[in-house]
Amino acid sequence: MSLPDLTAKVVLVDIEGTTTSISFVHDVLFPYAKKNAGDYLQKTWRTDETKQIVTDLQQYLEFTEYMESLESPYAETHKLIAGFVEYLIERDLKLTPLKTLQGLIWAKGYETGELKGHVYEDVPQAFQTWRNAGLQIAVYSSGSVAAQKLIFQHSIAGDLLPQLSAHFDTHVGHKQQSESYTKIALSLAVEPQHVLFLTDVPGEAVAARDAGMLTILLQRPGNAPLTEEQESTFVVIKDFAALHTIKLP
Repeated sequence: MSLPDLTAKVVLVDIEGTTTSISFVHDVLFPYAKKNAGDYLQKTWRTDETKQIVTDLQQYLEFTEYMESLESPYAETHKLIAGFVEYLIERDLKLTPLKTLQGLIWAKGYETGELKGHVYEDVPQAFQTWRNAGLQIAVYSSGSVAAQKLIFQHSIAGDLLPQLSAHFDTHVGHKQQSESYTKIALSLAVEPQHVLFLTDVPGEAVAARDAGMLTILLQRPGNAPLTEEQESTFVVIKDFAALHTIKLP
């Protein structure tokens, strides 16, 4: 589909596959969290924050499955939970307490300079152009709000966090449920039809569209290929360059 005239007050962006490469998330961030989970849990085991994360993680059916998969289950220790965290990361499960824990681990990596958030080359210019035009920019990702902020604050293009007005994660709801986008619009105090959602996941685009939002799919290098039906159903772009002329309603 060709790009229509777009009128929006808010640009809502996904991160993975939209502003940031999938390979950075899967080949850098996830391995870093997996490698450092045990050490982080050991050092923070007695803190209220870590205790709450551990309690929340144990409520999921996946924890029971994990325990049953162990030949010799051992008592609840940081090593047991670290193993469960690795189990979840390997399966790319988007559980909210896991995302919270990953964000805390990544924060240490960004703080030491071991990690730098990847953003595509066109992202900083697009953010600046949209802000200059009077648009708000918000983020909706399965990664925790804390993790989102770290990527943009410590990005390879510098600190982009001041460009962003709001952040949403799975606390607002699943990304492929239309109710989540309705909640986001309410939180932003804007009608859904004045929000442009940018993502690489068709299921998310469908949910946002069903909530009344404008939707566009990103076909970045490394993103999953789209079907002919998806390409005919949604506007598909390769980068943000085509969106520099979004207008206010």
